[in-house]
Amino acid sequence: MPGFGRVDVVTIHVWRVPLRRVPRALVAVAANRRRIRRTPGVEFAKVLVACRSGRFGIRDADATRWMLIASWVDADAAHRFGHSSVLSAWTRGAEEIWTATLRPLAARGRWSRRVAFGCPAGDPWAGPVAAITRGRIRISQLPAFWRSVPAVNADLVERDGLCIAFGIGEAPVGVQGTFSLWQDSAALTRFAYGGAPHRTVIGEAAQRDWFAEALFARFAVLATTGTIDGGDPMAGVS
Repeated sequence: MPGFGRVDVVTIHVWRVPLRRVPRALVAVAANRRRIRRTPGVEFAKVLVACRSGRFGIRDADATRWMLIASWVDADAAHRFGHSSVLSAWTRGAEEIWTATLRPLAARGRWSRRVAFGCPAGDPWAGPVAAITRGRIRISQLPAFWRSVPAVNADLVERDGLCIAFGIGEAPVGVQGTFSLWQDSAALTRFAYGGAPHRTVIGEAAQRDWFAEALFARFAVLATTGTIDGGDPMAGVS
């Protein structure tokens, strides 16, 4: 089963480059994308373009903001990559960098036909959590999907317990996702199952078979460093 390996930690790197450095960033990402997949200890990796904070649509994609999601067999492998020439080439000259070390708590679905985050046992966790959603939307369902986005996103950004959230994406256009940080699992659960807009979308997506492939994963936040939009999204979270 592709991608069905042990995943001990997941790392997130978000970096923002000056507008003038976007062409150089594109070249660096293209040149080194395959190198990370050959890095010892990596199980899964994706380089994405991120939206501005609190934004989720295609028009909100920010060419100056990049995100790397990587799954690792152990913390040592993740640490070595954190000091690698590949990551240095991507983040060199960045105006801002934020990193997070996560442990998978729950995951269902696949990403590019891979089990991206292993098979976590669902251990209890009392601290802050992160969530990643990702879907490959059927072309015929794109209009219905995008009509549903504004109401869900408006509900999301107003939720108590949300630290930060933004859209993430990769080509083609039908591949979309979100990344969010929460004070605790209870806050995430209240949004996922307690909000009327999100519950409605879940029902419609299942009924109309919106997604050719979908993934939802929840993670324990072990450590973070750096800033996003000039602030620490985990400030004030114990």
